[in-house]
Amino acid sequence: MLNLIWAGFFLVAFVFASVNWLIYGQADSYALIMQAVFTAAKNAVEISLGLIGIMALWLGIMRVGEKAGFLQSLTWLMTPLFRRLFPDVPAHHPALGAITMNMAANMLGLDNAATPMGIKAMQELQTLNPDKKTASDAQILFLVINASSVTLLPVTIFTYRAQAGAHDPTDVFIPILIATYCSTMAGLLATAFFQRINLWDKVVLAYLGAISALVFGLVAYFAQLPTTEMLRQSSLISNLLLFSLIISFIAGAAFKRVNAYEAFVEGAKDGFHTAVTIIPYLVAMLVAIAVFRASGALELVMQGLRHTVLWLGWDARFVDALPTALMKPLSGSGSRAMMIDTMHTFGADSFAGRLASVIQGSTETTFYVVAVYFGAVGIQRVRHAVACGLIADLGGLIAAIAITYLFFGALS
Repeated sequence: MLNLIWAGFFLVAFVFASVNWLIYGQADSYALIMQAVFTAAKNAVEISLGLIGIMALWLGIMRVGEKAGFLQSLTWLMTPLFRRLFPDVPAHHPALGAITMNMAANMLGLDNAATPMGIKAMQELQTLNPDKKTASDAQILFLVINASSVTLLPVTIFTYRAQAGAHDPTDVFIPILIATYCSTMAGLLATAFFQRINLWDKVVLAYLGAISALVFGLVAYFAQLPTTEMLRQSSLISNLLLFSLIISFIAGAAFKRVNAYEAFVEGAKDGFHTAVTIIPYLVAMLVAIAVFRASGALELVMQGLRHTVLWLGWDARFVDALPTALMKPLSGSGSRAMMIDTMHTFGADSFAGRLASVIQGSTETTFYVVAVYFGAVGIQRVRHAVACGLIADLGGLIAAIAITYLFFGALS
């Protein structure tokens, strides 16, 4: 799928450039495209290299938290809930442990730990699956929760926003928390509808009720504040929570007699490796997007969407962030490139730049997750997995737009 999208950007751009030349006499169309190619390739490398320090910092901090036992603590906290949500999995089956470890790693933003544990969980669930070619209910629910991106620490988004020159890279922290809650709830409710999961269980209600009360409390509290005060307090709370988490990780490491400095350096090395590794992917996607934009094709699509939105009588500022949303279910690297392109085109602190960041943090890449997790165990019939995953994506998108208007809509 990504190969078709990537190649399609170039082919459509060539067609548009040819039309501009042959019909409208714009002989510089190809020159503009080639200039965009070289500029985008240069920018991709500069962006990747600029990420090294920030990526090393955050991955180092995350490794301290991991060594300090916060991953195990989250696992212990979430186990009672997952026992109820996965009734077909025996109480002490290894699959439950792998599921909770995977979710805990996702919440902390530990992608390097989350994916292996996710594949392990899917393999363990496969041992309980009577039809090895068809996804079981437990496998589908596990996949949908993963696809809805339960992430408490969207570290990579903060990193890209900082590199793009955002005044306060973490000002999208609370909006992302609210949006990812909405996407997860949309995916969970859709899956529960298909599978007749009992969400009225006391333990399930206690967990979901507590989380929902926190999220709705945040929305109600910030909604009644004037815009300036809302942004001030949101920034204060976001940064306080993040720095408190760093202090907690370091304190936990000291309590467990873990060498926090060595753990930090170990994680920081992964940050350096990650920043360098993404260079080819960023070059590929940013160049393709630049070609698509320089040809005028992207602007034509956006203008069509914008005119439709205005015809409906709506505010059309969210349209500029829609490329990130449209790419998100298909490709993580593609949506990341779209987010970066939006921030560089309109500004990291623009409405579109912030909305693209919130959209990027609200869900995971549905089709990628389906391919990796089901492919790892040979599942061929996915049943309602894709439909529920896309419902989660839609819920996250709607919530991202609404919450971004609430927090940042009055700024421009």
